[in-house]
Amino acid sequence: MYTGTRRSTPEIRFSEITPERCMALLQTHTVGRVAWQAADGPQILPVTYACLDTRIVFRTSPYGILSELIRPTDVGFEVDDLDQQEQTGWSVVLRGRAQAVAQPEDLVRLWTIHGLVPWASGVRNLFIRIEPQRVSGRLVATGPG
Repeated sequence: MYTGTRRSTPEIRFSEITPERCMALLQTHTVGRVAWQAADGPQILPVTYACLDTRIVFRTSPYGILSELIRPTDVGFEVDDLDQQEQTGWSVVLRGRAQAVAQPEDLVRLWTIHGLVPWASGVRNLFIRIEPQRVSGRLVATGPG
């Protein structure tokens, strides 16, 4: 039976996040998704990553699909933190160029970075670095504007 009262739904607001804040948010997480146009079509895969200065770095297998990124490739990279119950959170999207890290001094540094350990098992000795070209983000919140 309808009682004549309506349950109010919260107003959802979206706002832009500055590029500086986006980079700071990327440093708070270790799992993101990398997207690119692979040889057999669009791919989006999760990776564990680390931030080095303004770059994103992750390790992968030299034999898997992500090894396509060994050569310079345009990619998207996304990280988000969402609370579905509260309908709040943020999303950061970075567009850039990915390629394998080849300089010996860079590789020595990368092997010693805490947290740059893939969740996937097996040989993961190929380091891919993403040089950002654009970064943007959105914040979602509920409540009065």
